[in-house]
Amino acid sequence: MTSSATIPPVLALVEQAAARLEAAGVQFGHGTDNAFDEAAWLVLWSLGLPLDADLHDDTLPAPSGADRHKALALVEARIASRKPAAYLTGEAWLHGVPFYVDERAIVPRSLIAEPIVDASLDTWLSASTQRVLDLCTGNGSLAVLAALAWPEVHVDAVDISTDALAVAAINVQRHGLAQRIRLIESDGLAGLAGQRYDLILCNPPYVNSQSMAALPAEYRAEPGLALAGGSDGMDFIRPLLQNAAGFMNDGAVLVLEIGHERAHFEHAFPRLPVIWLETAAGSDQVLLIEKTALNTMRA
Repeated sequence: MTSSATIPPVLALVEQAAARLEAAGVQFGHGTDNAFDEAAWLVLWSLGLPLDADLHDDTLPAPSGADRHKALALVEARIASRKPAAYLTGEAWLHGVPFYVDERAIVPRSLIAEPIVDASLDTWLSASTQRVLDLCTGNGSLAVLAALAWPEVHVDAVDISTDALAVAAINVQRHGLAQRIRLIESDGLAGLAGQRYDLILCNPPYVNSQSMAALPAEYRAEPGLALAGGSDGMDFIRPLLQNAAGFMNDGAVLVLEIGHERAHFEHAFPRLPVIWLETAAGSDQVLLIEKTALNTMRA
């Protein structure tokens, strides 16, 4: 910690807020993974400063008494409500891109965003990649990132939740992508008869029932429909893998996030050839399946 004699006022306020969050035992994982970063987010947002501001910059405007009260009140709201910070600020960032979010959709944090943004997924695409499906789109973040990464594609962003789709519509408009992203209400693939895609992205509900029961309050504040995957986390994934090939063009691939459910996935699909993608969280949470492999599920 910086000496109190020289610490810039904004940094001092962030450290005070972080200590309060730490003492209260809040849980993280919705954009930050520690008390200091969460405090910085809440304080900077409250003060109207850029979220990437240099906290050691002593030229940042010193918070007034009213500013301090407002920032610390937001921190106390975070503690009392146990809601993710993104729900309190109405905004979340994913790989530098801002998204609106509220309690109607889970906070965007999909690991699939990483291979989209860093172009590692491009290896599996081609000049004929024109149609992308973002299944279980939530607030539309993956659909937006895909449309931004690949200006030539059109994206169908699908969710069973009309509430989530209403949030996604805000983000599609925010990023000026209404001409290239189509929002569709559908229970999985059920409402997509006749559609064919070159790439399917899916961050489905995959948390197994035992893990659901142990989730911290911050995660229980999110729509359970977007998280709960049944006893082994595979309830949504089983019919998806059984039917996905029928919605894919030749050469298409499916990119699927399964979080910490690899053991359950491999038990459910022991002979399915998959390719594990490297992400910041490791190489066992996001996988890629080629259409040719999925065809074996239909045999």
